[in-house]
Amino acid sequence: MTPRHSSGHGTAGSGRPRASSRGMLAEAAGELFLEQTYAGTTVDDIARRAGVSRATFFNYFSSKSDLLWLEVDESLAAFPAMLAAAGDDVEPMTAVLAAVVRLADGFGPERLPLAVTQVELMGTDGELQASALPRFLTVVRQVEAAIARRTGDDPGGLLPRAAATAVVGAAVAAAGVWARAGVGRGPLTPVMRDAVEPVCAGFATVLANR
Repeated sequence: MTPRHSSGHGTAGSGRPRASSRGMLAEAAGELFLEQTYAGTTVDDIARRAGVSRATFFNYFSSKSDLLWLEVDESLAAFPAMLAAAGDDVEPMTAVLAAVVRLADGFGPERLPLAVTQVELMGTDGELQASALPRFLTVVRQVEAAIARRTGDDPGGLLPRAAATAVVGAAVAAAGVWARAGVGRGPLTPVMRDAVEPVCAGFATVLANR
């Protein structure tokens, strides 16, 4: 994390300029989570450290847990476009694999949510699991819809849903293993491909043999 610095224009005791940016709030939250754990930090603490009001915090984040997912959420916002990027003649699971790999390309040793690598120190393991579920389900629906669009299946049908759930589950497993690999971790993309490619290949065979 970037060290805090003093400024004569900040709120008294905040040590920061008065600014209302996502980055400032995220930086303040990261510092506080490390200093006093996730559970021991309130929204008011974060706003005070960043030199903004509680209302300003909620202009940027709907909950404290959103701060744990800042980089992930920013990348996931572009994922539907990645799923749609392949031409209509591309096999469904090939298109899905390409999108997942492209998403993974945006992460590396220098771009990883701090809460993931400092789970024990921040005390965020339980919160990460709870707040991961709605994100997991959203991505499953996106992959499911992308597969169904290319196969002509009902988006709520068993095969698109099973394939999407398996792909996202493999991706989550890859991200977890990579995140916990420590400072010597390499890029995420090869790990993600190793986990997701066999799943896509298996469902590609099922789709081709129907």
